[in-house]
Amino acid sequence: MKKKRVIVGLSGGVDSSVAAYLLSQQDYEVIGLFMKNWHDESVTLSNECPWLEDSNDAMLVAEKLGIPFQTVDLSKEYKERIVDYMFDEYAAGRTPNPDILCNREIKFDVFLKIALSLGADYVATGHYCQKEETTKNNGVGYHRLISGADGNKDQSYFLCQLTQDQLAKTLFPIGHLQKAEVREIARKSNLVTAEKKDSQGLCFIGKVSLPDFLQQQLQPKTGNIIEIPYEFYKDITSSNTLTGQSQKTLYQSTDGKIVGTHQGAHFFTIGQRKGLAVGGTPEPLFVIDTNVDENIVYVGQGKDHPGLLRKALKVNTDDVHWVRDDLKIASGETMKMMARIRYRQPLQKATLILQADGLYVRFDQPQSAIASGQFVAWYQDAELLGSGVIA
Repeated sequence: MKKKRVIVGLSGGVDSSVAAYLLSQQDYEVIGLFMKNWHDESVTLSNECPWLEDSNDAMLVAEKLGIPFQTVDLSKEYKERIVDYMFDEYAAGRTPNPDILCNREIKFDVFLKIALSLGADYVATGHYCQKEETTKNNGVGYHRLISGADGNKDQSYFLCQLTQDQLAKTLFPIGHLQKAEVREIARKSNLVTAEKKDSQGLCFIGKVSLPDFLQQQLQPKTGNIIEIPYEFYKDITSSNTLTGQSQKTLYQSTDGKIVGTHQGAHFFTIGQRKGLAVGGTPEPLFVIDTNVDENIVYVGQGKDHPGLLRKALKVNTDDVHWVRDDLKIASGETMKMMARIRYRQPLQKATLILQADGLYVRFDQPQSAIASGQFVAWYQDAELLGSGVIA
């Protein structure tokens, strides 16, 4: 019987290396494929060429495992689908998540299609998440996206935009393991990546200076930094139940106090502390909102400033995505869920409320620094059911 062919996205890191190793020990025909997604060294933080080093490590792992290996250049698709999108989002005063976009647009779309064209039955990655199959009473089967067994490394959030078709063609060989177990397997297998540090920075790019990166296309523009005091919220009932859109309107109605200047509101995101270059306040200043049209950055003192806290967010109708579309709610319905608005955030109790103009997520407890453009993902127990872009 012919072996199933699996193409592994070898990134040059320990996780994908062990994923390839584990598959090679099973009854699969395994092929390693390295994705070259970026080669603009003008914005990297060192003189090293990160993709070249990673590609070489991936090749050495493939040689060690005795599996075929090749490199595919996806930099054109990456620029069009990720980099241009990031510039557009920051220019609009939003904070994109390139890692989630990279998974949706590159790894599980472009890369998956290339793999299938090469006769693959599956693609595999080194993500810390799991997949299970379930069959409903009507006989229809569904793929469940389950959190990784290692709670500190669970990467299900980064995969929150995947579809049933994509999950059907994907394997996550290390999702049931702890990170320490993965490294131990790599050591025992004498893989060159065994002690390699986890990559930091943007997906498949390496360590990038974000301000330098953004200034390639977004021009500096001097504007005011306005402090919003605690007192501003005294006459506002339940201000943290507002969504970001309604909160922004409130700030436009106050003069506030100008405490400094900045070089472009589009360079800042909600919750940011560094880069303001404003001192002399009793507590550190945090960005609580931005207005790119008026080029204003609003700040407040302290990480518990009420302007940072909100209990609700909105996802526009077109941006709502269900991994399990068989469980989605209808207009007017509500559903109690667990949700998170950033990677590694502990899951929070929340209620989904579907209205005609979009999906609202109301948290039991106020959440800090909910940023427009980021993703909210909702779970039932350990299963990720859906996600959406925060409006």
